[in-house]
Amino acid sequence: MKKTVFFGAVTVAGLAAGLASAATLDDVKARGTLNCGVTTGLAGFAAPNAEGVWEGFDVDLCRAVAAAVLGDPMAVNFVPTTGQTRFTALASGEIDMLSRVTTWTYSRDTDLSFEFAGVNYYDGQGFMVPRALGVSSAKELDGATVCIQTGTTTELNLADFFRNNNISYEPVPVETNAEGQQQYLAGACDVYTTDASGLAATRGTFENPADHVVLPEIISKEPLGPVVRHGDNEWGDIVRWTLNALVAAEELGVTSENVAELAAAPTDNPEINRLLGTESELGAMMGLDADWAVRAISAAGNYGEMFETNIGESTPIGLARGLNAQWTEGGLQYSPPFR
Repeated sequence: MKKTVFFGAVTVAGLAAGLASAATLDDVKARGTLNCGVTTGLAGFAAPNAEGVWEGFDVDLCRAVAAAVLGDPMAVNFVPTTGQTRFTALASGEIDMLSRVTTWTYSRDTDLSFEFAGVNYYDGQGFMVPRALGVSSAKELDGATVCIQTGTTTELNLADFFRNNNISYEPVPVETNAEGQQQYLAGACDVYTTDASGLAATRGTFENPADHVVLPEIISKEPLGPVVRHGDNEWGDIVRWTLNALVAAEELGVTSENVAELAAAPTDNPEINRLLGTESELGAMMGLDADWAVRAISAAGNYGEMFETNIGESTPIGLARGLNAQWTEGGLQYSPPFR
């Protein structure tokens, strides 16, 4: 979901981050694996399949970084984290990056001493209720019990929304999405609130999804993205530009199916050539080889492929691109130039 709103925890995490090694790239190469923090389980974003292999939109970003750095998208150790534990895990060096539906906020960027490497999903907080409750708007929830994950920005957003609309609620704290889903289905709360994408992911796993309604109100801005520690600029650049490479690849028509062919020789498009390493030496500027982006794109596809495979309209999650469409299609996703 998002990030800690308790400033005592923020300060402790920030101090710990200052003690973390600034040589993450060297550590990852020496270890031979990328330690990537993910959720404890959110369908479509990060969850183990029946064979125990982690899959999802955020998982694929971890695999793309591992492919870029280590040449192997499977060389990832996935570390499940909760809203309460994710920042401690990153600050202490237990994980090298956080790819866990985490909201970019002022305090997390500054006081926590972390660095957001971009936005891989533009989201907003919403509400889900049983259809039988007969509610069509969040403004009708006066007196409702609300399941909410602790250690997330949803807590403050929820309090602000109810206060601004002069209505009351009773919070039912939960630590993980799985616990929230269980409590909601058991009737321990009238409402479940989290990012709208998380609501869609959770609803998609229900036996009878149609019995539950996501209300129309979106009450916040939740720019979700990967996080690294402050002070390790080289590693931050690698995570940032791996994400940018996946976004740029979609815009340029580079896919997991044609990337090898396009990288075999220079094309007529110099931007593609620079991205794929057939012109210039962009990889060397980050301590990587010329084919780093080729491997990242090959791992799970470009941004659009990752979206459609894991959370798109043809999946049980059923999310439309919306703000996450390319800028050429009216969305907010675009990469700075590769030059």
